[in-house]
Amino acid sequence: MLASIVSLIFDILFVTLIIRVLISWVPHNPYHPIIQYLYNITDPFLKPFQKIIPPFKYGIDFSPIFAFIALMVIREIIFKFIL
Repeated sequence: MLASIVSLIFDILFVTLIIRVLISWVPHNPYHPIIQYLYNITDPFLKPFQKIIPPFKYGIDFSPIFAFIALMVIREIIFKFIL
């Protein structure tokens, strides 16, 4: 039961990060409430990596890649303790 809840939380985080990446490729209103909510969920994961590796010229941001890797590592560590 606990493992399925933790898995669901990480799945939601992965999906929100994917949506954030996809939205960054198209023009959007960053002040729309849904977009703001998405930023509020994903920023805590992306900001530390953006401080280490700032976006390159032309807006290329590699921080989501590192956030995905970090989430996968954290997920595996948590599952080793749960199971």
